[in-house]
Amino acid sequence: MARRRKAVRKTLAPDPTYNSELVSKVINFTMRCGKKSTAERIVYGALGMIAEKKTDDPIEVLIKAIDNMKPRVEVKSRRVGGTTYQVPVEINRDRQLALALRWMLAASKARRGVTMGKAMALELMDAFDGQGAVIRKRDDTHRMAQANKAFAHYAW
Repeated sequence: MARRRKAVRKTLAPDPTYNSELVSKVINFTMRCGKKSTAERIVYGALGMIAEKKTDDPIEVLIKAIDNMKPRVEVKSRRVGGTTYQVPVEINRDRQLALALRWMLAASKARRGVTMGKAMALELMDAFDGQGAVIRKRDDTHRMAQANKAFAHYAW
């Protein structure tokens, strides 16, 4: 039986403005084609808009919003005897964060008529308040897992 190698967690350098690894992660997720300065302008612009509109610290808003966006369970297809079942499985922390950031970026891009920075700020403020497109997507994922709880014994 093959032994699995233990995953080594790479530490990410905190961003220079807020000294936060999470902000650095959001910037890296936002970055496309190696344009980090553009990604920084978008994320810092969004955090600036949050600071203007909310009384809370923008980093606290970001942390709570991303925590609200994270899915706890998802469904994975599992083939058993010619039938495919949607099996609910718990998600580890890294995948939760990756899914939350991916959904946030997709929802921000889907907002037409506003800049990416403003769209990201609006999505984060909506998620902070427990509403918006990303929260709806997370709830749909949880609902799907709840509906297929009967197949949980097929989890691997």
